[in-house]
Amino acid sequence: MIHAHKKFSRHHKSQDDVSSVPLIFQPSDIDSIGLELEMQLLDKKSLDLNEGIMKLMEFYPDDDCIKPEFIQNTVEICTPVCHTIEELDRELRLRVLDIKKHCDQLDMTLCGAGSHPFNRTLATITPMQPYLEQAAREGFTSHTQITFATHVHLGMHSGDEAIQLMVAIKKYLPLLIALSANSPYWRGYDTNYAAYRHHVLAATRSYGIPPSFSSWDEFVRFANVTRKAQIFRTVNNIHWDIRPRPQFGSLEIRVMDAQASVTDAVALAAFIKALVAWLRENKQHDQSTTITTPLSEWITRDNHFQAAHYGLQATYFDYEKDTTVSMLEHFNESALMISTMMRSMKLEKYFDHIKKLVSANGSVEFQKQVYRKNESFHEVVAALVEKLNKDISWQAD
Repeated sequence: MIHAHKKFSRHHKSQDDVSSVPLIFQPSDIDSIGLELEMQLLDKKSLDLNEGIMKLMEFYPDDDCIKPEFIQNTVEICTPVCHTIEELDRELRLRVLDIKKHCDQLDMTLCGAGSHPFNRTLATITPMQPYLEQAAREGFTSHTQITFATHVHLGMHSGDEAIQLMVAIKKYLPLLIALSANSPYWRGYDTNYAAYRHHVLAATRSYGIPPSFSSWDEFVRFANVTRKAQIFRTVNNIHWDIRPRPQFGSLEIRVMDAQASVTDAVALAAFIKALVAWLRENKQHDQSTTITTPLSEWITRDNHFQAAHYGLQATYFDYEKDTTVSMLEHFNESALMISTMMRSMKLEKYFDHIKKLVSANGSVEFQKQVYRKNESFHEVVAALVEKLNKDISWQAD
């Protein structure tokens, strides 16, 4: 992020392999931000998942911002390093528009959701060495991890700051799950979950809530020991809800479902940017809240479960205050807390969009309304495709 050409993207094996280089955190501009959006590739007619990534990548042979993912029905769209949310919006939107154009040529289309509502086939692994190695380690579950996410990178001054803020943000991960929830349907079933993606990923080795490290050195020791124990070969193998990315100088928040529109994804990124800025300014990451107990760890885990199950209708237990509130109350308190920061960063319009999503009960309610009206998962996917198309077409005009 120090260099203009640096990208917030993955699969840079030579930089990420802790067995070949020291795990050194590269300092970054704290205003910098990047976003990765995993989008579904669909057959244009059936609206089922289409494993067309290799054909699509023929249009992007040297583009670091448009990538294959673990499974072939996914395209990962990365922004370059940005310094404002407006820049992030523009960079992401231009790429989604361009990919949509090439998908049209291949009789495919794009969809934004954390899961596909009716697809029942097993996924095919993308034939790239890191993915093939991952599939060999994970076995059958590799073919069932058909989920799609939004990842936000935030620039950090140092590894210690990244670790400290990683601990401070953990309190808000259930809120981010609820705000981003967009995966209620799975293999033709109503799961009765708002973000079922988390339960699909729970079968994987490294998914979930990270430990609360006390320092960067402690994280490095963890990385080195787990490498020697052949648990994680590289930092890329650690798929926590939030993790440091030393070669990019960033903290990566990975807990969110893929969003139904670029506008939704960017508004979520703006909310996260303001939240982290508030935590940094108010020295929340300097407070001695890193000590965990069996009770606090269990409460943290259950808050995640509640958020994934009930979304914005969940309850949230604030361990520090020893009180239970609704997720909506937790959102309102958090929104009030960072409202001045949002204004000072000129993010009001994105904040307003988040509040509109909350008042409409988010993308989950959008999907459920379509299903209640049509009793068709095909129509749910069609509505998601239309929502994305309208979003990018309106902005293009």
